[in-house]
Amino acid sequence: MIVQATGERRARGWYLAAAGVFAVGMTGTTLPTPLYGLYEEQIGFSELMVTVVFAVYALGVIAALLVAGDFSDILGRRPVLLFALGLSLLSAVCFLSEGGLPLLFVGRLLSGFSAGLFSGSATAAVLELAPPELRARAGFAATAANMGGLGCGPLLSGFLAQYAPWPLKLPFLVHIALLVAAFAVTRALPETVARHDPRPPLRPQGMVVPQETRGVFLTAGLAGFAGFAMLGLFTAVAPSFLSKTLGEDNLAVTGLVVFSVFCASTAGQFLMSWVGVRRALPMGCLILTAGMALVGASLLVESLPVLVVGAVVGGLGQGLGFRAALTSVSTVAPDEHRGATISAFFVVVYVGISLPVVGVGALTLALGLRDAGLVFAGCVMLLSAGVGVFLLRRPPRVDTA
Repeated sequence: MIVQATGERRARGWYLAAAGVFAVGMTGTTLPTPLYGLYEEQIGFSELMVTVVFAVYALGVIAALLVAGDFSDILGRRPVLLFALGLSLLSAVCFLSEGGLPLLFVGRLLSGFSAGLFSGSATAAVLELAPPELRARAGFAATAANMGGLGCGPLLSGFLAQYAPWPLKLPFLVHIALLVAAFAVTRALPETVARHDPRPPLRPQGMVVPQETRGVFLTAGLAGFAGFAMLGLFTAVAPSFLSKTLGEDNLAVTGLVVFSVFCASTAGQFLMSWVGVRRALPMGCLILTAGMALVGASLLVESLPVLVVGAVVGGLGQGLGFRAALTSVSTVAPDEHRGATISAFFVVVYVGISLPVVGVGALTLALGLRDAGLVFAGCVMLLSAGVGVFLLRRPPRVDTA
């Protein structure tokens, strides 16, 4: 049996410290985004291989969520977070070695394992470390740490690769320093899960969606899938769009464009506090639809400013819908299965971030980069618009700000 620790362990500052650890862990997962062009030159591979490398990361996330999604409910949040930080450190070491495509795959796979462990355990830890009166604020802190960390990765590596020495080494050295600091903070975090003997066995349990959460989980998962498909486009293929379709080769600009998506996502998450879950889910999907329309238009007219506007609008919609979806799922999940249910939600969204992007890479072989991007934008528009209209007609039953 698992019970959630309360009382003095929910001191006001601890949930922010846990959110900081979450952000540092997620930063490493997107560090390679502006560097893919340099790896292409150094190793020599196609756009399809870029998306496959990215998909290896997403597969690692999904595998970790399916195998160990409930481990933090059994072992506690802190041990799982420490292990996730260790995997992130090993991933950085793989990239530092510059051992060619095999170590690139290993590094991305380890990064995926780390992100998968962080997604459920860190989100649950942030929520549980917050006092009850700050639970809504903690929900924003958790999702903002996730998106903010993902956005800081390309921003950090883009600027370092463009303006500092050792473009393929320095970003990972800096991240290792951040991981060491995060490890120290995690060691100090109070544990929020208390275990009774005997401890349940650790075994893979796949997707865990308790019966009472399934109605909310379905619509939240669809909204999350559409939003993360857009994020996958920007974290895997957008650097190629910038350099090969729009003629922008500055890695710092690439990092800024990708950062703008995640920054807008964080702003959208912040706005959900005023909008509420019932309106934020459909509104986020419809704003995402408008953003993807602008992304498609930017490829047609070959305009960087239009792409940036599309990134900001799409990110705003994604963030609005993502926080609403995650809030609704975590609110209806029972305490003893909260980490596993949140992990199941992240399985759905990481399928969204991986499979569509690999489809773009495959389409580039037949249609070229621009036309493949247009097909992708159209598919995401149809999905997000459909989910948004459905949610307008049948709003979710949870309304937690």
